[in-house]
Formats: sequence, C-alpha cells, structure tokens
Amino acid sequence: MKVNSIQNLIPLEKIQQTPKSESTSIDFKNTLMDALNKVEAAQKESEIKTNQLITGEITDIHQVMIAAQKASLSLQLTVQVRNKVVESYQEIMRMQV
Repeated sequence: MKVNSIQNLIPLEKIQQTPKSESTSIDFKNTLMDALNKVEAAQKESEIKTNQLITGEITDIHQVMIAAQKASLSLQLTVQVRNKVVESYQEIMRMQV
C-alpha cells in the first residue's frame, strides 16, 4: 500500500500562498471560532427538536435522538481537543531551555 505525501493532499496553490504568522494566527482563531459555533448550533438544534417533540410538533423520535447524539459527540470532541491543547501547553512549559 503506497502512502501519499501530504503535499498531494493539499493543493499546490495553497502551499505556495502560505500566509505570514500574523494572518496564520487569525486563520487559526477563525477556524476555532467556526468550530465552536458549529458545536453551539448542534446543541441549539438538539434543544429545539427536543422541545418540538415535547409539544408534539415532531412525532419521529429518531430525529430528536440523532440531533442529541450529534450535539453530544461534537461537545465530547471539543472537550477532548481542549484537553490535548492544555496537555501540550503543560508539556511545553515543563521543557528545559
């Protein structure tokens, strides 16, 4: 099985147009905020569908359960990413210079 290099996965134009460190931090911030907004949207959707089930607007419990699981999994992923970032930061702080 042949493993492709990462350069084959990323378009060449994107590699050549790598932004400076300041814009990279802005891109990271925007990416992080976008991910957090998606988690929040999944939780709101789950809450809305749950309320619709309670009021009888939705009779299909499968829709509600799928929305709840999406919200739960996205929150769990967010927490795990946060834990890894904190762990990495602590490891860097323990390094001797």
